[in-house]
Amino acid sequence: MNEQSNAPMSPVPGGPTSFFQVWMNALTKPNEQTYAEIATSPDASPGKAYLWVFLAALVNFSIAFVIQALFIGFGGQSEEITSMLGGSAIALICAVPILAGLQVLAFMIITGVVQWVAGLFKGVGTYGQLAYVFGAIWAPVLLVASVLSIFSAIPFLGLCLWPLSILLLLYVAVLSVIAVKGVNKFEWGQAAASYLIPLLVVVIIGFCLVPVMTIAVMRLLGPTIGDTFSTIQNSLP
Repeated sequence: MNEQSNAPMSPVPGGPTSFFQVWMNALTKPNEQTYAEIATSPDASPGKAYLWVFLAALVNFSIAFVIQALFIGFGGQSEEITSMLGGSAIALICAVPILAGLQVLAFMIITGVVQWVAGLFKGVGTYGQLAYVFGAIWAPVLLVASVLSIFSAIPFLGLCLWPLSILLLLYVAVLSVIAVKGVNKFEWGQAAASYLIPLLVVVIIGFCLVPVMTIAVMRLLGPTIGDTFSTIQNSLP
């Protein structure tokens, strides 16, 4: 395969592209030319990618907290449910921005490691370009996952959505590999190795850090959670 077939295309002339159009192109036109154009567009910047991921994570974690509160309070008295939702609102204000920030940090680490490995394979892309493309892929997928989490709270329907969730994760992995290929002018083997090797390392590290971060967040919110459960207990007959 010659080098020209792997070279990123020049960005299409024109004005600024809306974030929605960038997201739609990233998700519905998965090819090297699309991701090369996104990466080299005048609007491309890692800061926008961080903002996209942060806002999408806010929505995702907020929905998760509310669903958890409703699920726990299901079947209870209206006063109990109101108290639980009040406690969930406190948790939303305190915990969700922290968790969303951690999501952005994880995004930065994964993108940085992937591009570092791509550089070892003589990739020509930059961290900022890859971050922008990854953000255009991962942020809307987080929002889709938020919608799926709403339906997954429904008994039996949640089990039916598991295959769809797995397919979504696989689709994101495929898009990410294509993105690495387009940004760095790679062959398929180099692109897959650049993405999958660091992702595996980050996942292993993540499994080790999740318990530590969970304990830290619980300690931070311990007094608030304790007061919430005390209020709920006092409201019970």
